[in-house]
Amino acid sequence: MISDTTIDPITLTVIQAGLEQVCDEMDLVFSRAAFSPIISEADDRSDGIYSAVDGALIAQGARGLPVFTGTMQASTAHIIRLIGEGMVAAPEPGDVYAVNDPYLGGTHLMDVRFATPFWRDGRIFCWLSNVGHWPDVGGAVPGGFSASATEIEQEGLRLPPVKLFKKGVLDREILSIIKSNIRVAEQRIGDITAQAAALRVGAERLAELLDRYGDGTVAGAIAEVRSRAARQMTVMVGTMPEGCYSAIAHIDSDGIDPDPLDIKLSVTRTADNRLVFDFAGSSPPCRGPMNCVLATTHSSVYLALRHIFPDVPLNAGAFEPVDIIGTDGTFLDARYPRPVSGCAAEVSQRIAEAVFLALVEAVPHRVTAAPAGTSGNFVLGGSDPDRGRDFVMYQITGGGYGGYEDGDGISNGCSTIGISKSPPVEITEQTFPVLFREYALAEGSGGAGEHRGGFGLRYTVEILRGDSTASFVMDHNRFGPPGVRGGNDGVPGTIRVHRQGRAVHIPPHLSKEQGLAMKTGDFVEITTPGGGGYGNPFKRDPAKVAGDVALGYYSAAEASKLFCVVIGPDNTVDLPATADLRNSMI
Repeated sequence: MISDTTIDPITLTVIQAGLEQVCDEMDLVFSRAAFSPIISEADDRSDGIYSAVDGALIAQGARGLPVFTGTMQASTAHIIRLIGEGMVAAPEPGDVYAVNDPYLGGTHLMDVRFATPFWRDGRIFCWLSNVGHWPDVGGAVPGGFSASATEIEQEGLRLPPVKLFKKGVLDREILSIIKSNIRVAEQRIGDITAQAAALRVGAERLAELLDRYGDGTVAGAIAEVRSRAARQMTVMVGTMPEGCYSAIAHIDSDGIDPDPLDIKLSVTRTADNRLVFDFAGSSPPCRGPMNCVLATTHSSVYLALRHIFPDVPLNAGAFEPVDIIGTDGTFLDARYPRPVSGCAAEVSQRIAEAVFLALVEAVPHRVTAAPAGTSGNFVLGGSDPDRGRDFVMYQITGGGYGGYEDGDGISNGCSTIGISKSPPVEITEQTFPVLFREYALAEGSGGAGEHRGGFGLRYTVEILRGDSTASFVMDHNRFGPPGVRGGNDGVPGTIRVHRQGRAVHIPPHLSKEQGLAMKTGDFVEITTPGGGGYGNPFKRDPAKVAGDVALGYYSAAEASKLFCVVIGPDNTVDLPATADLRNSMI
């Protein structure tokens, strides 16, 4: 295909926005049509457009999860490669491939990717792909978050690229294989058809864009936008001081062995404005499910850079000035049969945290202290006797974001890896046999600093009827999110299981547990971590401390201990006493 490289700036901008709009509309269709609340309400999905040559990212929806930025282009590249090698059947118009194999550019098994070639004049112009979190794909426990899995087979059904739709028709035999291996199978057809519908709408909208501007002009615009993204990222990297920056992030445990896992990172800004991320020295592959496949490791670095440089266009060009090395022989390059259920939702956020901690000294005005850094994965599976059917409830939660140079962190923000949010309490209670007894901010959980961290979430879920099992794959329950530049760490999260009104169980691994039996009347109490503080707490404006005390975020005693601010009985600052207290701490 011949592309037109002489495109005026206005047309270029319109085409770029048009490609992004195609992805946005796919996202919207997917969420609107999906059956599962984790997709329809929490938006745990993403859609994008990818190169026909190598699967490189062309555009992704603004409301798609950033953690899928690198993995979806990797999985599309694997499909193209396997088709070329004759290992996967060649595509025909209307075909849709399904794949969830983590080792083929994926995340965990619950993230199922669909990919379809987009045809123009008998040739593949590009690929359209999306991913959605299915609530269950089989495995040892409902929801797939097996906290003590030692091999991938224990986590669920693993699909290589297969044609789930052939010439636009759903393959009932493959569907029956999938349904025979997962729980609440009859409900998955709603998510499958929604996922396929999003791709069809994307193909229609992309065809309209090409018909309007011409294939050559659009192809030229795609190449030019990628080139500009690479140049823009190179310029942004050049704003950093040249040198090497390092950090270590810790994972509570792998769910089996009690020792923490270490992510050791050094970031080098080279003389030619490249960033080299070196993970050499990180922990070796672990026995439990906190291994991370290479595509997710790369994607985690990319999403961290998106947080730091959000103005760079989101396509493969943005990552051309980036090199990622040193993962071989570590738990950040998982190979078969290592279990990986904690890879996308938890390890990815520790990788991003390591990037933030390393680069906060290089570009302090662009980087926050560490956020909560966990998706709070809580899965409850069982049977609802009143409705006569089984269920799998997947709950994700937010936490506190870190303070930053100009202000406090966001409270109960979404996870670092994306825009997914907790499904509304009302929807969850209507769909599953549970009752939320509490849903509130975890006061005091934000790390103290000149700019404090945001607060995490505290919620309590009661089992209303039937027997069920609970599983947790979370993190930052042993270590709080680190503060930076003198700020304090955020408060770690907690899990407590209550039976007969008494707290009787805290997971031995603090943030990970699987298959915990629950009965009617039992409830789970969870708090998520607060964000790290930014800067010396004793430099915080006393008026802001008084405001936090008035709102109940901190007690007067905590204000004195954490910020050296003395609050009087009327919630006003005792300025002389505060000055004396702060001077005594110098």
